[in-house]
Amino acid sequence: MNEQASIRVLFVCLGNICRSPTAHGVFRARVDAAGLAERIEIDSAGTGDWHIGKPPDARAAASAANRGVDIDDLRARQVRVEDFDTFDYVLAMDGENLADLQGLSGRASERRARIALLSEFSDRYRGKSVPDPYFGGDDGFERVLDMIEDSTDGLLAEITARLD
Repeated sequence: MNEQASIRVLFVCLGNICRSPTAHGVFRARVDAAGLAERIEIDSAGTGDWHIGKPPDARAAASAANRGVDIDDLRARQVRVEDFDTFDYVLAMDGENLADLQGLSGRASERRARIALLSEFSDRYRGKSVPDPYFGGDDGFERVLDMIEDSTDGLLAEITARLD
């Protein structure tokens, strides 16, 4: 964990191989471009445990790469109770993930984290779930990227205002 980071953000989906690593990569690229990599720590996780240690889905990685975002270095992990004490934002991709996170966070000692849907920060998709593209075609991964790009732009604007 980056002890120098002022703000810590965790993106969460079900298995941590499609949506949350995509959000992780997109947000990391935006944070890097803004020159804030030393001040914002980014991670991603899944509520489930069946993909731990696995790389992102090849379709998610290819779709992200087509937009200039590399997520090949990421590996799936499961959300831990301690995450709610160490992260400032724990952002769910959909309502089911959000409910799971809210239930799990009750066991955290301090619960520092703001738990919310990622789309809360979106102009175009506010309040909508980022759909799981796993069982669909390539167009689902493109829609996920559209929603994540818009949402992470809003998230970065909020965090930048907090850091000023």
